[in-house]
Amino acid sequence: MTGTTGTGSEVGVERVSRRTLRDETLLVLGVSLGASAVAAVISFVGSLTRPGGLKDQAATLNASAAPGRPWLDLAWQLFGIASALVPVLLVAHFLTREGGSLRTLGLDRTRPWQDLGRGAAVAAVIGSTGIAFYLAARGLGFNLTVVPEALPDVWWKFPVLILSAAQNAVVEEVIVLGYLLHRLGGLGWSPGAALAASAVLRGSYHLYQGIGGFVGNMVMGVVFVLLYRRWGRVGPLVAAHTLLDVGAFVGYALLAGRVDWLPTA
Repeated sequence: MTGTTGTGSEVGVERVSRRTLRDETLLVLGVSLGASAVAAVISFVGSLTRPGGLKDQAATLNASAAPGRPWLDLAWQLFGIASALVPVLLVAHFLTREGGSLRTLGLDRTRPWQDLGRGAAVAAVIGSTGIAFYLAARGLGFNLTVVPEALPDVWWKFPVLILSAAQNAVVEEVIVLGYLLHRLGGLGWSPGAALAASAVLRGSYHLYQGIGGFVGNMVMGVVFVLLYRRWGRVGPLVAAHTLLDVGAFVGYALLAGRVDWLPTA
């Protein structure tokens, strides 16, 4: 459907109903983090009903997809990273149809150093408190032992871990932060209800890690929503999330088995 501006110039902006926007939001979540939340709940139920405590079980991220076959493993790793970004492209498509883009959410290259600086500050605060919270939750039996990476020691290990961290950050912050708040606001949700929905969703798809993973990430979700509304940009939060995951993935690879305080499976 083609509309016109006040000056008479044509723009390719399609007007869609609230019901269509609602359905599109549900579909985006259904092929991305909403589905991850359902899988995490099922995984958590499985962990609760398995013999032994939660801390005696492990949740492994970035595992080998083809043990003993490094080139095939690399192909699977890159495929997984690329395919996980498809929902972000879907979000970009829906925003473009409205006459916007990912820039509408504040994901662009207009303020790279400011975004990185803010992201680094957020990561420094959340990273230190997050590690302490995880260790405490695991010690109390509320969390599984999280194994951030279990890749073979090959040349592509660290580049893949960094790409995985960036992919996680882009998918989560674009969808559960920028896009979801943008849509819920347009559908008439109150700021408080939208904040709660975003934070609970973030906690839910981390439930596979245990109760600690749920609570910790829900709190992080509240902080990220407040910062997003203050700055009006998702870019700093993408940077913060990337740095947090790089620290977790690469840090674990370098420190596991070498320090006493870091739990391993």
